[in-house]
Amino acid sequence: MSTLRFNAVTEALNRKPLNVLEDVKRSSIFGKHVFDDAKMRQYLTKEAYDSVRSAITKGTKIDRGIADQIASAMKDWALGNNATHYTHWFQPLTGATAEKHDAFFETIEGGQAIEQFAGDQLVQQEPDASSFPHGGIRNTFEARGYTAWDPTSSAFIYGTTLCIPTIFVSYTGEALDYKAPLLRALHAIDEAATDVAKYFDKSVSKVNATLGWEQEYFLIDASLAASRPDIILTGRTLLGHAPAKGQQLDDHYFGSIPPRVMAFMRDLENECMLLGIPVKTRHNEVAPNQFELAPIFEEANLAVDHNSLLMDVMDKVAKKHHYEVLFHEKPFAGINGSGKHNNWSLQTNTGVNLLSPGKTPMSSLQFLTFFINTIKAVNEHEELLRASIASASNDMRLGANEAPPAIISIFIGEQLSGVLDDLENVSKGKLSPQEKTELKLNVVGKIPEILLDNTDRNRTSPFAFTGNKFEFRAVGSKANCANPMTVLNTIVAKQLKGFKKEVDDLIDKKKLKKDEAIFNVLREYIKASKRILFDGDGYSDAWQREAKLRKLSNNASTPQALQIRIDRETIALFEQMNVMNEVEVKARYEVEIEEYTKRVQIESRVIGDIARNHVVPTAIRYQNTLIENVRGLKEVYGTDFRKVAKEQMDILEQISDHIAHINKGVTDMINERKRINKLKDAHKRASAYGQVILPFFQTIRYHSDKLELLIDDELWSLSKYRELLYTK
Repeated sequence: MSTLRFNAVTEALNRKPLNVLEDVKRSSIFGKHVFDDAKMRQYLTKEAYDSVRSAITKGTKIDRGIADQIASAMKDWALGNNATHYTHWFQPLTGATAEKHDAFFETIEGGQAIEQFAGDQLVQQEPDASSFPHGGIRNTFEARGYTAWDPTSSAFIYGTTLCIPTIFVSYTGEALDYKAPLLRALHAIDEAATDVAKYFDKSVSKVNATLGWEQEYFLIDASLAASRPDIILTGRTLLGHAPAKGQQLDDHYFGSIPPRVMAFMRDLENECMLLGIPVKTRHNEVAPNQFELAPIFEEANLAVDHNSLLMDVMDKVAKKHHYEVLFHEKPFAGINGSGKHNNWSLQTNTGVNLLSPGKTPMSSLQFLTFFINTIKAVNEHEELLRASIASASNDMRLGANEAPPAIISIFIGEQLSGVLDDLENVSKGKLSPQEKTELKLNVVGKIPEILLDNTDRNRTSPFAFTGNKFEFRAVGSKANCANPMTVLNTIVAKQLKGFKKEVDDLIDKKKLKKDEAIFNVLREYIKASKRILFDGDGYSDAWQREAKLRKLSNNASTPQALQIRIDRETIALFEQMNVMNEVEVKARYEVEIEEYTKRVQIESRVIGDIARNHVVPTAIRYQNTLIENVRGLKEVYGTDFRKVAKEQMDILEQISDHIAHINKGVTDMINERKRINKLKDAHKRASAYGQVILPFFQTIRYHSDKLELLIDDELWSLSKYRELLYTK
């Protein structure tokens, strides 16, 4: 083992769990660092409090005078909790969060100073818009952009900084972030779902989309990660031979959590409690050194903010515990990657989950209405939903090791499929009293009983119904949840609006009763959406063939998947639902296609660097050792040395062959990269990187991994899989 690796492994093995914050009753510290409803009641005047609540529940604007009161109260609370700075906290199209800290400190006449924070500083700030990904919306000489306060997501203190969640828009008003389109999509689903929910309960006045994400991740010792340029620069291993023991024994999943990992988790959970992130579940995942945590469901906008904040907190807490946390979807070849399952549902202001049937046939009909409309929305827009989770890193995960395939389908289980079959056979038009009784009691009425035991899951399904929610399993672990949630809520909102129009037309023109009209429309939706339902093995070749016959898209690569983003129908969808205009839609496409190219480009440079500056020199060094050995054998055995040194000579030839393939692969890759970089069209450039450059990775990796098995362990400088995955 090389000195570098030996020191790294020794340091990792000698790590002791750090002292963590003392365990306390979680409820006693939950939200302590959040300017939540309770804090607002305490610090705000009634006028200011009512204004904020109205902005949250009704979307009304906050008067600038009231904003001054809110800012002053927020400052007093923050200073009382040792904050020294404030920042507008936003989510640009980088995939990370962004912040620029300003001190509360201000100078006044007479050489004095005060702490100050005014309403205009709370409501709006002006970061440089051209320095963030913008897809051509802003030029470098048009740098102005604005962050604007989002009162629906509470301000919080992180470290010594008051963080104010905001949207980020250009000078001309286009969204430059993930939050603004999400908020618009959530408004669209609220309006559309509320209108439909009123069929069943007139008291419903608001519907919130809810989200419960499940965050998977790897923890790698920081000293071992430091010996791997690929992990540091790309978040994954570009080289590395599989260990003798991977995940084949299934002994890590739900196993006992290692003490050092537990110390990290406890520290992380305490930080989450203070920040109001309601984390509840923690466990070992399937792959070695892979873990998961999950929160209680929240309103979707808040849940997205909390997940983005969580990833930042995780990174900081991990470093404190001498870990590197990996969010890459496929950091290690041959074992499970990491996802971020998005569990989505709809909740009324009356406390009803619209995707959970109640005890009466009418409440079950309400469930079926939202259940079937969601299925139809996904069926109509499956290609767009696939595009919402597209990235270079997620492409590596989809389709194996319990990750769903790139083909979007919906799993609902055998029993619910039977219910839909029965509904499909409902008579068209008016129903006889006997048909109504049969339908409500024997079909719809049994749904609660069916769902009580319908807990089966399909790990290969990208979009599965799991009892009272839909689980979008294809979302990548490092993705911002806002992207898929914007698309999902938009397409369901559009579908519900269309559903209401059809039902109302049947009531007004065909003179059908409300429940008859609903049954008639749902019946047609079931027929129209059958192709998207699939309960079988998503990994099988048979499904690939069947999906093609069903005319479902199979966009395995991000450049393929993203093309639907700029389709005329997609642009019309977002414009019709007031979620994004044409400029914003096209800008996001440009940002995402360019990011794909840059990710693959960076990885190609890194793998070339490691191959030529680590692998090949190490191989030559070992080759020289073997050559000296052969020379020594020749001196001892004379002309008969070839018989004695046959194995050494074979290894020398193997090493030379692998070196030749690596050098050729790197050279050819560089030449192809230079050629592709000259392509002007962004889509062609991205496609070429995927189709031409990525295959070189496999060639270089194959020969490098073979050398890892041949070369003396003492010489190999890169931490191996067995060390990265099995050193706690």
